[in-house]
Amino acid sequence: MTRKSAYHHDNLKDDLLAAAVGLIAEVGARGFTLREVARRAGVSHNAPYRHFRDKDDLLMAVAAQGFDHLTASMQAAIAEGRNARDRLRLCGRGYLDFALRCPEHIQVMFDLPKPKKTTRACREAGGRAFQTLLDCVIAVQAAGAFPKGDPHPLAYVAWSSIHGFAKLAIAGQLPFRPKQALDFSARIAAVLERGLAV
Repeated sequence: MTRKSAYHHDNLKDDLLAAAVGLIAEVGARGFTLREVARRAGVSHNAPYRHFRDKDDLLMAVAAQGFDHLTASMQAAIAEGRNARDRLRLCGRGYLDFALRCPEHIQVMFDLPKPKKTTRACREAGGRAFQTLLDCVIAVQAAGAFPKGDPHPLAYVAWSSIHGFAKLAIAGQLPFRPKQALDFSARIAAVLERGLAV
């Protein structure tokens, strides 16, 4: 085994994920093929099947990776918060920051038709991301700033708001540079706080 082939053998899954994300950034999630992913990763066209059943399986792995990165971005932002309301605001900023940095992941995570069977890794990664937001909402409820009761509807409103803004920002439909968009997320949070407090 050559040095190059040994490298790819040891890191094949990571190489394929990186190649897939790079290709999606260029041609979109609907336009890429496993063969082209393999070519970009420098392996044979059969090599992806060592780790992925098919293209959908690879896309779900990209989505799971995206959800994990999203969770990390939100948690890193939340860590700077001084209180529950501040942490909820920063959670939205962390969400938006990830979306602006990784639009190709957002595309795979949310824009493709949901496959008939999702992988456990993808479901669990998505659950962790949502739970991060939900925990912030629950903390604001506990602080008395949101009404008591089921926190899920409140979290869905917050999620929908920041996600919609993120999609508009990614598409270049807002008159903001990335830093301005991040700063504007504080205004979205302020409006949400007032609306959800009733």
